[in-house]
Amino acid sequence: MIRVLIVDDSAFVRQALTRMLASDPEIEVVASANDGADGVAKIKELRPDVVTLDVKMPRVDGLEALRRIMTECPTPVLLLSSHTSEGADVTLRGLELGAMDFVDKTSVQGHMNLLGLSQELREKVRALAGVPKDRVALQPRPWPDRRPARRRGKSSHVAEVVVIGTSTGGPPALQAIIPRLPAGLASPVLVVQHMPVGFTRSLAERLAARSQIAVREAEDGERVAAGSVLIAPAGRHMKVRRRGASVTVWLDDEPRSALHRPSVDVLMTSVARTFGERAMGIVLTGMGSDGVVGMRAIREAGGRTLAESEETSVIYGMPKAAVEAGVVDESVPLGRMADEILAAV
Repeated sequence: MIRVLIVDDSAFVRQALTRMLASDPEIEVVASANDGADGVAKIKELRPDVVTLDVKMPRVDGLEALRRIMTECPTPVLLLSSHTSEGADVTLRGLELGAMDFVDKTSVQGHMNLLGLSQELREKVRALAGVPKDRVALQPRPWPDRRPARRRGKSSHVAEVVVIGTSTGGPPALQAIIPRLPAGLASPVLVVQHMPVGFTRSLAERLAARSQIAVREAEDGERVAAGSVLIAPAGRHMKVRRRGASVTVWLDDEPRSALHRPSVDVLMTSVARTFGERAMGIVLTGMGSDGVVGMRAIREAGGRTLAESEETSVIYGMPKAAVEAGVVDESVPLGRMADEILAAV
């Protein structure tokens, strides 16, 4: 059984989450707490496998509770947040402090799409329960130093564009890569991070504040230019298309059948068609198999593909799926990824 502790100041939300999780025969809600102090005490007493933690609570709030959890009793934490501007920023601070993932609880409070949220909640609790204990102890991941990436030897592959796809554990992984890229990087970097609508702009802003290279949420029709990082906005697919001498961003809702929007597969396939052998595809930590089709497209076009190695992945799902599908040229630990990008471009 996966033992879960719910920490939330709302009695209604605690009851709703308990019902959602109890519908899974392999998940047991062992207790609930109404604030951060009570939550930390019960984690120490009950030693749950996963904790769901509200980010905004009276007395000891979610972020302070998270600091204490990671210091005193490291446990996989799933944050519950809202997609407001303030909620998104607090959530990303929580991911920096060691939380592994989050769900948007707006639908619980608004009584909307509870079925969809229930499935997402159970899937994420299952994934976090499977994270090795020593990987939890590594949280929170510190911000990387600001030393630029080093060219350890010129790659035989020259990339005109780099595409990164990631999901659970992605924000801290991106923080270990993007701030180490120089402002004059000779290619654009395109990023798909699985997130609910309302969170990707905050992610881009937080990365931009810590990076030498320009980072922003992508806009439809803008030019894909060297020396910039474009984050795909949540809720839309990001593609690229060539218009004369320039390549521009194309935001689109198709295919609507894709499990994720934005989809790593959709972006990488588009990049493979546009850049061919001059493309580099990278899959980082995350649940599921998004990226397998896209990495195959880049590889078949002659481009290079990398996956984050198991030793550094919070969730070795997306990288593992790509490796097992035979579409990865090399598995690379997270700490080397920025160097590999610099060598390639």
